[in-house]
Amino acid sequence: MKTKKNIAIFASGNGTNAEQLILKSQANDLNFSIKLIITNNQNAGVLNIAHKYVVPCFYWTNKSISNHESLIVFLVDNKIDLIVLAGYLKKIAPELVAAFPNKIVNLHPALLPKFGGKGMYGHHVHEAVLKANEKQSGITIHYVDEQYDEGNIIAQFIFDIDEKESLDSLQKKIQTTEHSNFYKVIDDICSTLNNK
Repeated sequence: MKTKKNIAIFASGNGTNAEQLILKSQANDLNFSIKLIITNNQNAGVLNIAHKYVVPCFYWTNKSISNHESLIVFLVDNKIDLIVLAGYLKKIAPELVAAFPNKIVNLHPALLPKFGGKGMYGHHVHEAVLKANEKQSGITIHYVDEQYDEGNIIAQFIFDIDEKESLDSLQKKIQTTEHSNFYKVIDDICSTLNNK
């Protein structure tokens, strides 16, 4: 029987990617299970998703998250092996990066290093991609370091942008790509952690 790695999801929004990770982990024999969810938004949709799937969810104010010591203790006490950022909009503190080296993974809805950095999330990213007349877009899954969207890239999944692509259709393509691939990459990472 494989040892499943405990994942903490950090999310600030609707939680569609968090839901996919929960669903995939519950329906398949993967190398991870979702141990808990942390959100910094008390109105986040991810709270409803956590309730729906009976996953412990904790609301931490931005001020309490900034108390790195207590956050790190909380994660260690819960035996968290990997932190997954799924639509989490607060910058990760250097102290947390140091406590979980190469164990914090982010999903970005564009092909880094383009269209990354502060303020580049959600529709802002897609608008920038369309405005730049890019021929391709996709998702980037990368490790988190001290800078926004600059950590080592783990995987990218690319698709062509149609000539008549709209903001809505691009968002849907991104979400489909995320839901099809994110959990597989997380599973591979946890498999590697199991083999260390």
